[in-house]
Amino acid sequence: MKIRREENMAGGKGHVIIKELLGEKELNGKCGLYAEVTIEPGCSLGYHEHHGESETYYILSGEGNYDDNGRIRPVKAGDITYTPDGCGHALSNSGNTDLVFMALIIKD
Repeated sequence: MKIRREENMAGGKGHVIIKELLGEKELNGKCGLYAEVTIEPGCSLGYHEHHGESETYYILSGEGNYDDNGRIRPVKAGDITYTPDGCGHALSNSGNTDLVFMALIIKD
């Protein structure tokens, strides 16, 4: 498992911690990412678009604000988000504890 810390990811605030659960070999060219992602309080993953792929988040713990193509909505443990090809999203931690979620990028 590879763990990396990304500063100002996609123009977001602070940093994001990404635990890549599967490597390139296991993803077999079909997925771009399968990871557990942590956004600490006061941090965010900036707005970005997906082209030739989609991304799904499954929120494990914490709470945040999800930007779905410009529409902001709160998210919490148990929520699922889906960003199709050609659309964009962002996520910020709005709570006092870590916001942890699974991220899956599927290539079209």
